[in-house]
This record gives sequence, C-alpha cells and structure tokens, in this order.
Amino acid sequence: MVLVFFFLVVEKPYYKTERKEKLATFQGALKSTIFIGQCFGLNPVIGAGDIDPAKLRFKLFSARCIYSILSIIGQSIMCCISILNVIAWSDTSLPSLIPVVFNSSNCITTILFFRLAIKWPKLCQYIGRIEAVNPNIDGAFISKCNLSCVIVLTLALVEHILSDLSKIISVVDCHPNKNKYGAFIMSSFPWIFTFLEYNDFLGVCSQIINIQCTFNWNFSNLFVICVSIYLTSRFDQVNKKILAVKGKVVPTNFWRNVREEYNRTINMVRRVNDVIGGIIFISYTNNLFFICVQLFYTLSEGISAIPSCHPESHDQRPLKGYEQAVYFMYSFSFLVVRSLVVSLVASRVHSASKEPAYALYDIPPAMYCVEVRRFLDQIHSDSVALSGFNYFQIKRGLVLTIAGTIVTYELVLLQFGSTPDAK
Repeated sequence: MVLVFFFLVVEKPYYKTERKEKLATFQGALKSTIFIGQCFGLNPVIGAGDIDPAKLRFKLFSARCIYSILSIIGQSIMCCISILNVIAWSDTSLPSLIPVVFNSSNCITTILFFRLAIKWPKLCQYIGRIEAVNPNIDGAFISKCNLSCVIVLTLALVEHILSDLSKIISVVDCHPNKNKYGAFIMSSFPWIFTFLEYNDFLGVCSQIINIQCTFNWNFSNLFVICVSIYLTSRFDQVNKKILAVKGKVVPTNFWRNVREEYNRTINMVRRVNDVIGGIIFISYTNNLFFICVQLFYTLSEGISAIPSCHPESHDQRPLKGYEQAVYFMYSFSFLVVRSLVVSLVASRVHSASKEPAYALYDIPPAMYCVEVRRFLDQIHSDSVALSGFNYFQIKRGLVLTIAGTIVTYELVLLQFGSTPDAK
C-alpha cells in the first residue's frame, strides 16, 4: 500500500488522468496490468495509465526506474548469496539449488521487464497506428484482461499466505520462547544467515525481495496471458469479417482489405514477440522446473504430516502438522493450472491465425479470385505464434510436449533412486 501511495503522489496520478472514453485499444487493455506490475518494480514506463500511447515514455531518472533498479540490485544480492551458499558448502542437492533457481530466474525476469520498458513506448505507438487504421470493434478483451489480473493475483496471494501461515505455525510450535519474527525469517531463508548475522532490518529486506520475486513469477505468466488475449482478439476480428459475408457476393476490394488487415496483424504478433520473447522463455522454464521439483518431492516423499516439536504435550497446531501439506498441494495445483492456462491462451494466437482458411474454403466458385488465393497462400505459408526466443512456438501441441518431458524427467530420477538430499 505504501508503494502504491508513493506512485500516486510522486508521479502523475492515475486517478487524475483526463477522463476519456474507454477505447478498445492495446494500451487501454493493459494499463491496469502494467500499473500493478509497476508497484513491484516491473515495466517502469511513464504514462501507462493513459490510453493514448503517444504519452508513453521511458525516463531513466524517474521514480519508477529508480525503484526498478533498486529491486534488481536487491534481487541480484539474494541471487549471489544463494550461489555462494552452494559454493561454500559444496552442496548441489536439490534443496540448495532451489533458492538459486528461484532468485536468479526472477531477477532475470525483472531485468527483462526493465528491457521491455525501454521498447514499450515504441511498441505501443506502433500498435496504436495499426489500431487507427483497423480499430478493434469488440472491447471484450479489456474485461478479459482485468478479470485475468484479479483471478491470477488473488490465487497467488492465497498461495503466499498459505506458505507464510505454514511457516508461522511451525515457528510457534518449535520456538515458543524465541523472537517469533526472527525465527520466521531464519526458517524461511536459512541460506542467507549462514553468511550474515540476523537483524530485523535484514529480515524485512529479505522478506520484501522474496515477495517481489514471488509476484514477478506470477506476473510474467499473467502478462503473457493478457498480451495473448489481445492478439487473439485481432485475429478474431478478421475472422468475424469473413464469416459476416459467408454466402454473399462481395467485391475483390473486400478480400484485399481483409488480407491487408490480416497481414498487419501478423506483423504485430511478430513485433510483440520480438519484445516479449525473453519473458515468455523465462516464464516457461521457471514453470517447468518447479513443476518437476514439486512432482519429484510428491513421488519420492509422499504427503504426510510434520511431527510436532513437542510430542509429549497436546498438539496445538490447527491441522495437526498437515499445514505444509495443504500449502504444497494448493501450490502444486495452482502451478499446474496456471501453466496450462498460459499455454492454452497463448496457443490461441496460432489457432486464430489459421481460422480464416476454413471460411475461405467455403467460398462459392463464383466468388473465388486472386485475392482469395493469395490470402490462403499467406495463411498456410506463415507460421504465426508467440515463442520463447524462437526456441519453441506456443501451439496446442506444446502442452503434450511439456507433459512428456516432465514424465521422462521424473522416471529418470526415480529410476536412479535420487532423493532430495542426495549430493
């Protein structure tokens, strides 16, 4: 709340922007998403609250940029400490590597969003020029983006609360006479305090950076979802125009105009993909790694209650030691569902780009012309899809490919009899 107030006061307030009609534009659809991300140091552009992309700009010496740079520095320090912990103890076990992967991947995510902020004004202005030629009539995608923000971030908040509650209950049970907050921080980040002596200031900083990293992980998925919803809506608009003239005789100019709009949409997808490809890549690798880790823990250790630190007395814990299990099952379910939703929504960009072909094949022979043939050739020759640094394209088949990779990974680990504590 303090950060939100800081942005509202120091920078140009969002609630004081000139009231305008709610337009179905890219900038209008993502302005709420961008503002939420800026509260955690992501995409520090100025003017994101305005629907006019011409007012977007990147300014290095602004409050948003300084906050983002400080976030990158803090996350880099956490990443370095986690790496030093592995080197100092020569410990390459899975529990030691998880903080390294978590902190490094989310630090890279923040850096990629900082890089995105530099390119974001030009990207939005480019899309704005396309929208001026072919405005998006259906503004339902704005509501879809906002609803996605509410659902994803609410579920992520519940996950974080369950994580903290399970740790707090464990601290109260095992350390009734110690500094509760200190014991909570040290149990949450034990790898930090092998090098540094605990104090409350360091504990607060560690917790803030951890909250940022947790948010960044969820936000990168949310960002891909919102961008995919918009790009899909652009193809859907082309498809609706084609379906509207089904069985009607239309002039050749109509097919030329629709094909040109389709071509502009393809170029938009490629331009967007060039800018956000890194975010897509790190989002997918992060999801894949933690799905494999959590599934491995489930298969190797199972789900069981954590014994009380005071077995001789009556167990006062609310769920009798199953608090961590409840969090784990919720976290794993949320991770799998979120990853699946990202893949399905993003794959709709590719599916929607192929849909005009089905309608064009139903055109009566009398309406077939050179423009229709060129349209069909372009649909079949171009592979339009979001991708992660062009290493993979997000299509529906990618879900099965990832599932097969996870199963292979788990079978190999179980076959070799690996355990989480193995070095």
